[in-house]
Amino acid sequence: MADEPKKSGALGELVKAESMIQLAIALPAGCLIGWLVGAWLDERFHTGWIAIAGIILGAAAGFVKIFTTAQKYLKGDKG
Repeated sequence: MADEPKKSGALGELVKAESMIQLAIALPAGCLIGWLVGAWLDERFHTGWIAIAGIILGAAAGFVKIFTTAQKYLKGDKG
């Protein structure tokens, strides 16, 4: 909205830092969660490939999160 005041000062800097932390955590967290779910499914169904698929899907989800967060940040919509 055009009427909203811009966040500045210390609060604005905290919002920027939080966005950067999200970018740094998104890919490793996606891979870790995908691997954990895949390893659990591998053990449950006695296979050996689901963990690899989980890592790949987790990485894809991490990249999507990175791109959407970066796109919001570049547009100036930090909320």
